[in-house]
Amino acid sequence: MTDDAPLILTLLFDPEAFESFDALRREHFPSELNLIPAHLTLFHHLPAERIEEITDHLRSLASEEEVFSCRVSGLRLLGKGVAFTVECPHLERLRTDLASDWFDWLTTQDRQRFKPHVTIQNKVKPERAESLFERMDADFEPFGFDACGLLLWRYRGGPWEAVETFDFGEADSGTAPKAGAARN
Repeated sequence: MTDDAPLILTLLFDPEAFESFDALRREHFPSELNLIPAHLTLFHHLPAERIEEITDHLRSLASEEEVFSCRVSGLRLLGKGVAFTVECPHLERLRTDLASDWFDWLTTQDRQRFKPHVTIQNKVKPERAESLFERMDADFEPFGFDACGLLLWRYRGGPWEAVETFDFGEADSGTAPKAGAARN
């Protein structure tokens, strides 16, 4: 029997950035709704029946890719939440290339323009989101982090299940998720 739970692809942050993003998410996201760690989603719904093709492709890509830097350039008010806006031409090219390779499989959501972000608050009243946005924006200074790989997950209707970690620059990428690092 095949597992038909859709696949999600996210960026693997460097450990320090992950801890910072995830701490903010735990602080500001309603705890009863915060079922997943801080993340930057590249694809929301890849087809489960293509898992072998997807993992083979990601292993190859990761072995050729080097760790690269991304820049958090500001905050974004989501209406009922707040996110960090991420600027990274390299990430956008990587995501565009994958979207081109997988275009026929993509959902409408995954065919839309890619706007990289890390959500730290969501599903709150708009006034609460606006208040957090104003407080954080008053002291915000751009900062950077390293993109170290990709993470593949299965969507289980709530918490995500880690499938594989694809570390950039490693020939044997495609390992079982690492404790801690694979949480993002």
